[in-house]
Amino acid sequence: MAQFSRIEVAQVMKETGLVPLFYHKDVEVSKKVLKACYDGGARLLEFTSRGDFAHEIFAALVKYAVAELPGMILGVGSVTDAAAASLYMQLGANFIVTPVFREDIAIVCNRRKVMWSPGCGSLTEIARAEEMGCEVVKLFPGELYGPAFINGIKGPQPWTTIMPTGGVSPTKESLTEWIKAGAVCVGMGSKLIKPESDGNFDLNKIQSLTKECIDIIKELKQ
Repeated sequence: MAQFSRIEVAQVMKETGLVPLFYHKDVEVSKKVLKACYDGGARLLEFTSRGDFAHEIFAALVKYAVAELPGMILGVGSVTDAAAASLYMQLGANFIVTPVFREDIAIVCNRRKVMWSPGCGSLTEIARAEEMGCEVVKLFPGELYGPAFINGIKGPQPWTTIMPTGGVSPTKESLTEWIKAGAVCVGMGSKLIKPESDGNFDLNKIQSLTKECIDIIKELKQ
């Protein structure tokens, strides 16, 4: 069961401005990467459900976070149907992220008052998602739309909160473009958490880059 309400999750997204995205089939590697993000100041992480038995990895991460990382909010991304969303919520998912807008997922998440963030690519999709109770819309793939898309949406709908995923880099230039355009937070995967040439992860690098991104975002929002 979720430990954080959907309003709490949305608030933390707004406050930290960064949602790291990550998946690995090894539990211990996943724990180390999660802790590196946490030590860098991240208080959310989207575990992308992209491998066999991914739910088992996620369950272990939730137990680890509850025991060792106070205040860490874990959610699941790449969810494509209501059954998967229900399974992950039973395992402790605090938010559900989908690549597309699906009403069946919205219904099961709303039933448990768990935040869900659907991938949308038009004003009509965004408006429909908000009618279904969406707090933060995922703009995906972000690189195809660009910061100007968010700026355009905020004109007729200033209340809309958008999180671009894809196309966001851990640089001041990239973060400035997205945040100044009106993004409430950004999702970042392989550009933030990338294995080295030997397949291992530089945990210190992940921690420092996470902190750097969060510091830049906070400065931009002042």
